[in-house]
Amino acid sequence: MSKVLIIIGDASETLDTMYPYYRLQEAGFHPVVAAPEKRLYQMVLHEVKPGWTITKEWEGYTIQAEIAFSAVKPEDYLGILFSGGRAPEYIREDEDLLRITKHFFEKNAPIASVCHGVEIAARADCVRGRRMATVPKCKFDLEVCGGIFVDEPCVIDGNLVSGRTFHDNGHYVGPWIKLLEEAAKAE
Repeated sequence: MSKVLIIIGDASETLDTMYPYYRLQEAGFHPVVAAPEKRLYQMVLHEVKPGWTITKEWEGYTIQAEIAFSAVKPEDYLGILFSGGRAPEYIREDEDLLRITKHFFEKNAPIASVCHGVEIAARADCVRGRRMATVPKCKFDLEVCGGIFVDEPCVIDGNLVSGRTFHDNGHYVGPWIKLLEEAAKAE
């Protein structure tokens, strides 16, 4: 069973994380949750309420990180997903996470990103010239690092598949899993 990394931290978005986690299992992959430390993490729910101009946040489920970034050997994994929520804002400075991120982009492995997940790839200097979807408030993060913002529910740029928010899960996760299935057959 091929292993696939799911990158999270405290305040990762619940649906951005759990939907791909269970879809990976359904497709016969072993999702491995990776975070700054091997421990239990608090996820959140995000939504812009009617009449609000900012995102409201509620506590979501918790999830156990199976491995710390420092222990990840990226060559042991078929692909990677950068979950959204607020976590990418602080985990993007983790040197081990940057090392892991660069590996998957250099290897041309199946990569998925949703919502604020783009901040990790942008910080790793891996988005130059790449077309990506992200939540509109992260458009600047993407573009200032040389990426191309596309406001669509699924953007596929070679090995990179991205969505804007959890509302796009049904659009971008399936194409990413197809890339993983193709990569597994090629192994």
